[in-house]
Amino acid sequence: MILDIISAVLILLGGVLSLAAALGLLRFGDLLSRMHASAKPQVLGLIVVAVAIAIQYPTWATVTTLAIIISFQLVTIPVATHMVGRAGYRTKHLRRSMLYRDELAEAVDRAEARELAWERRKGIGTDHNDG
Repeated sequence: MILDIISAVLILLGGVLSLAAALGLLRFGDLLSRMHASAKPQVLGLIVVAVAIAIQYPTWATVTTLAIIISFQLVTIPVATHMVGRAGYRTKHLRRSMLYRDELAEAVDRAEARELAWERRKGIGTDHNDG
């Protein structure tokens, strides 16, 4: 009976966290805020629901499967979020006025200058009259 109540509370908490992630996606205005709102509470909500399932079904098969699922989420979500943020930054899909400090601007400018110099050196992007 006590374990049922604990599981119900954990599942409800996981649902609320997932709902908060969904609301953050709808309410926040820029890419970086939306990424933060979708990644953090969603993963925590998944972990809380997985703990509730482990409480209800405390077998080795269930617990190891849930541990693998949680581990996979903890490894992939930060990488995916980083890549989306990087792509959003490079394609200028964020509000720079909301950045406290833009630490990546100099590195991106240097990379773009190197790419432009390489293209000029190889003759890419120039108009050639062949005849």
